[in-house]
Amino acid sequence: MKNKLLFLGMFVCIAVSALAAQARKELLLERGWKFSKGDFADAMLPEFDDRRWEKVAVPHDWAIAGPFDRQVDMQVVAIEQNGEKIPTEHTGRTGALPHIGVGWYRLTLEIPEGYAHAELCFDGAMAEPAVYVNGSEAGRWASGYTPFNVDITPFVSKGRNTLAVRLQNVEESSRWYPGAGIYRPVRLVLTQDVAVKTWGVTVTTPTASEDMAIVDVGVELRCADMAGVAVRAEILDAAGNPTGVQATAAPFSNGQAYCRMEVKSPQLWSPETPTLYTLRATVLKDGVAKDETLTRFGIRTIAFSPEKGFQLNGKSRKFKGVCLHHDLGAIGVAVNRAALRRQLSILKEMGCDAIRTAHNAPSSWQMELCDEMGFMVMAESFDMWRYPKCKNGYSRFFNSWAEKDLVNLVQCHKNHPSIVMWSIGNEIPEQVSSEGARLAKKFQNIVHREDPTRFVTQGIDRVDAALKSSFAAIMDVPGLNYRTHKYEDAYRALPQGFILGSETASTVSSRGVYKFPAEEKKGAAYDDRQCSSYDLEACRWSNLPEDDWTLQDDKEWVVGEFVWTGFDYLGEPTPYDHLWPARSSYFGIVDLAGLPKDRYYLYRSRWNTAESTLHILPHWNWEGREGETTPVYVYTSYPTAELFVNGVSQGKRSKNPSERLDRYRLRWNEVKYQPGTLKVVAYDEAGNPAAEKTVGTAGKPHHLRLTADRSTLAADGNDLAYVTVSVVDREGNLCPTATNRLGFSVSGAGTFKAACNGDASSLEPFTQPAMKAFGGQLVVTLQSAEKQGVIRLQVAGKGLKSESVQVVVE
Repeated sequence: MKNKLLFLGMFVCIAVSALAAQARKELLLERGWKFSKGDFADAMLPEFDDRRWEKVAVPHDWAIAGPFDRQVDMQVVAIEQNGEKIPTEHTGRTGALPHIGVGWYRLTLEIPEGYAHAELCFDGAMAEPAVYVNGSEAGRWASGYTPFNVDITPFVSKGRNTLAVRLQNVEESSRWYPGAGIYRPVRLVLTQDVAVKTWGVTVTTPTASEDMAIVDVGVELRCADMAGVAVRAEILDAAGNPTGVQATAAPFSNGQAYCRMEVKSPQLWSPETPTLYTLRATVLKDGVAKDETLTRFGIRTIAFSPEKGFQLNGKSRKFKGVCLHHDLGAIGVAVNRAALRRQLSILKEMGCDAIRTAHNAPSSWQMELCDEMGFMVMAESFDMWRYPKCKNGYSRFFNSWAEKDLVNLVQCHKNHPSIVMWSIGNEIPEQVSSEGARLAKKFQNIVHREDPTRFVTQGIDRVDAALKSSFAAIMDVPGLNYRTHKYEDAYRALPQGFILGSETASTVSSRGVYKFPAEEKKGAAYDDRQCSSYDLEACRWSNLPEDDWTLQDDKEWVVGEFVWTGFDYLGEPTPYDHLWPARSSYFGIVDLAGLPKDRYYLYRSRWNTAESTLHILPHWNWEGREGETTPVYVYTSYPTAELFVNGVSQGKRSKNPSERLDRYRLRWNEVKYQPGTLKVVAYDEAGNPAAEKTVGTAGKPHHLRLTADRSTLAADGNDLAYVTVSVVDREGNLCPTATNRLGFSVSGAGTFKAACNGDASSLEPFTQPAMKAFGGQLVVTLQSAEKQGVIRLQVAGKGLKSESVQVVVE
């Protein structure tokens, strides 16, 4: 009966903790954990001696401190995704960090009097978690990405209890850095004998417009006797105030209660207006409140059709999306709200409106922020099914665990308004066969069973084979990874009437690095292990942004894209996975430190329609290239611009739809380098000067400039500030080739967390308070303490005037 309530249309959001009259208690288990790497036969026992173990806070990534070591993930393999046929030596594929092995966590749990049920909710633990309570196994899971719950009621007693979690990562189990440890939150949920089940609230809106919305609510209860039980549902507005809309329903004998409510003049959720409501569900027994939950949700509709493509709230739009891996750069995979918010804020400023959680179930905190900040989401499940892409990958678990993982993914995240699609796979090798098509149909049906309100997709890369096997025809939304030359064939052959760019571009670049001559290349590699930021280089199987944009602009049936990738990530250092040192990706629009590459402004010039963009590249410090051809590119939202070198016009350029590389960027390919100043003047559609920008030749490094992304942090021991450190000349101009080694000193109400310079070939540990600048910059991460005060960061380097910055903690 639950499924009859869910319709393709609206949506809802996530369960937020609440407690009413001591009926429910939810505890985030952050502090007090002890950790040790290695296996211990008796580590689950209460009497086990863990006094020498490391004290840690959860979320925690045991491997991010390093050191980097090529032996960690050296593999002799043929990477099929790169078109390789003969096995060769590869390094850095999983980040060259020490994630392989067994680790144990232990925590003392205090269970108070007055609760009938105790449950542990893990948002993810890497990997193969086994959960023990007071020496007995209480539950386990296989995937490190999937949220799962463990009923520990039979194993606990009032007072002190011992929780132990064993994790193991085996070699060649991932194609990127998976991280290691309890890297996502763990909650202890205590309830009475009458309570809402975990993930037991479902909110949908089968009808939603600016005038009126229907809100359907389903609540699943855990209760042995339903006599006298009722559920009251109330809708609160974005400020948490009652709207006056409420309903009460009695549950059926199976513990499920349903009610329908009407909201007048609702505020519809969208990336531009991410308004969230809250559903308060109160469980009553003989008129007495026994449990209460708060569930945030958004009111919106989604649809796909051949005539109108993708529609949100009845309006057609195309996805301006990026793919994101789950690591957060220098802090690893240990999920952190401030780090996630920074990442999403950088993408929002670029004009991005959609995220694909490649290639795994996302964290709940990430989805909450996507709801709040306004991102549409493709929530993905698997990178492989039965056929292994790496020797010990998920294929080991597929037959026994795939359906369980899908169910948990959907049930955990079903109420997020941000999620508009579920993805059941990425470049699955089975796409070539009829058996693969049968499995695709099976998994799509499972998702529809759990959530009939959303569409199902996956990323297909073997287009001809997927068309022949009907693998692509089965999907609600046919997604193509790259293969732009196959879009027309797929559109003509498939019944859906539209195509999604589920993974696009895979252009590669290194921030501030430029290679000459500036020419389009596939699979280029250089001795310095860097890629050119002229944004003309891609992999042998990928393409430039222009190829995707041309399709999106010229073909109404292309409904948008998800670029690979929004940020650089640890592992998969293509095109240098066969050369050491290289330990992180080059695909990102933003580098691993969170500093935008030039390509960021190319996407911004197209995606950010609220603000103008004007960006010049390359930098203008080319000692030794005097008189040599040094092309200048401008990425701008304006149609025309004029370039000046030391005051001398180099001519005007206008975007030219008939020329592939001149349709979206402006290029002056014959500029001769001479020190001085580049100036660009942009003109609007009417030919009037609208904006200008200059880039000059910087002098010698003189001092440092520190810029914190936030001036105030919360005194919760978790909040983060990111400080960009720039090496500048006497006049304050960035020195774009500076590589000075810098040291960091932190005092006051916080600590040094990590540093990152964005150099994919650097082997300097993230967690040591010293690092070389790359492209004249790096980023230092500060973490607040659990006390008020001020954090003071001082940065110094040989021959440079030191600098400091303060961040308030309150």
